[in-house]
Amino acid sequence: MSAPSRTAGPAWWTFIIDNSLLLVCGTLAALIWANIDLHSYEAVAHGPLHFVVNDIGMVFFFALAAKEIVESTLPGGPLQSPREAAVPLLAAAGGMLVPAGIFVLLASVADRPELTRGWAVPCATDIAFSYMAARLIFPRNHPAIPFLLLLAIADDALGLILLAIFYPSGPLSLVRFMALMIPAIAVSYWLKRRCVLNYWPYVLFGGGLSWWALYLGGVHAALAMVPILPFMPHAKRDLGIYDAREDYLPDTMNRFEHAFNVPVQVVLLLFGLVNAGVPFGSIGSGTWIVFTGLVIGKPIGIVLMTFVGVMMGLKAPGGLTYAHTLVLGVAAGIGFTVALFFASAAFPPGSVLDEVKMGALLSFLAAPLAIALGRSIGLRPGGRSAEAASARVGATVIRMECSKLVEPLGRTSAMLASRFRLVRNYP
Repeated sequence: MSAPSRTAGPAWWTFIIDNSLLLVCGTLAALIWANIDLHSYEAVAHGPLHFVVNDIGMVFFFALAAKEIVESTLPGGPLQSPREAAVPLLAAAGGMLVPAGIFVLLASVADRPELTRGWAVPCATDIAFSYMAARLIFPRNHPAIPFLLLLAIADDALGLILLAIFYPSGPLSLVRFMALMIPAIAVSYWLKRRCVLNYWPYVLFGGGLSWWALYLGGVHAALAMVPILPFMPHAKRDLGIYDAREDYLPDTMNRFEHAFNVPVQVVLLLFGLVNAGVPFGSIGSGTWIVFTGLVIGKPIGIVLMTFVGVMMGLKAPGGLTYAHTLVLGVAAGIGFTVALFFASAAFPPGSVLDEVKMGALLSFLAAPLAIALGRSIGLRPGGRSAEAASARVGATVIRMECSKLVEPLGRTSAMLASRFRLVRNYP
């Protein structure tokens, strides 16, 4: 999986792109605009731009998410061995099942049956912002960071399945879907067999046919590149989670990611602009139900299923305590981008959608909550992990023991050298 910093240009621009701050800018602009002049905002946000962004532009956002999933299943990848990935996968499942259960339960208690359709909204984890929060919480090399990334990747994979199955964009038509998806897969397979290294044929032909298959078949068209991306030529092994060496890999899939990294950030800016404009007065019970599911339900589910995995005899990453798991679970409660997308897919424009969207936006508060919780248990981002510290102590002990062995040898060699000089100088 590629390292987060791959953007050419000034340091400030790299910082903006690598931390998805264009999305934040689009979100803030939408909130300000919607609360100043809601009518003009809705005229733009609910017009053709909404379709262009959500159904075409987001194709490439989900393509990059699919790229990380594909690479993680390669030899050396975190999902290659089910045994090694079992605990994070269980944690991801718990981080979706518990929030969904809490959402449905609270919607029933609040007598809001119309909210039930949005049960998948609190299942989402925004991998970019959760990772950014984790870097502000945990020491370098701490096992919680790759655990969170693997959990978020699994969450993305399950989320794509939920979106395709439970949130169709229109009446489902298996005939139309299969009539175009089979040729899309066949073309992509043929391109791979012909060793076509340019990613554009995969995007235009395979992706184009897949987009029409999903659109006409009633499945959300933003997933168009998900079944096509695995056919792109790619590396034989995954170098590891966010390994900087992948910036230099010349394979087609890697070049596709590098080419679309910045454009996708621009798409996310527009996504925030057309989806996040919610009047502050729309906060209601739906808002707090989504917020509770994400910020409380998700960490509970992650910790619970991690505990279950360990009790089953599965191995969690060394040095990861339940307290650390709770902190990363709160950080994973940042739903934001994917939660907004799920909300837009689940509900038509109106007051219910606005309530749910506000809950997705407020989930960003999980970041300062996770940071405060991390500080309360002594976590600091500047240092190294406990494993690294113990390794340094171990190395120091080894050096001390070695010096104890070397020191007598040094004295012996000095004595022998002195005697050799005496013998050589003897007349």
